[in-house]
Amino acid sequence: MARGGFPGMGNMNNLMKQAKKMQEQMMKMQEELEEKTVEASAGGGVVTVIANGKKEIIEITIDPAVVDPDDIEMLQDLIMAAANEALRKAEEMVQSEMSKITGGMGIPGMF
Repeated sequence: MARGGFPGMGNMNNLMKQAKKMQEQMMKMQEELEEKTVEASAGGGVVTVIANGKKEIIEITIDPAVVDPDDIEMLQDLIMAAANEALRKAEEMVQSEMSKITGGMGIPGMF
């Protein structure tokens, strides 16, 4: 056995330090993402949805001209399309920020 402990323990300590640093960076990134937003629209901009980095919808804007009581289905479809696009953009934003920290390691299930 090598003097000063078990062989390879220095590598383990370095790995633990790197993991702790990455965890701190990820926590900071999550806080920053809560403040960042993405916007998506549907129907040529008559419905706009804003989502944040926590993948929460924080605002929906509907042009009154598109509100037709006889065609609620169209309005529902426009809202759903804009919301899904905003959430997709939020996911892309999170993944982009995440890859800056992980170096593209692709750790599944992190967010």
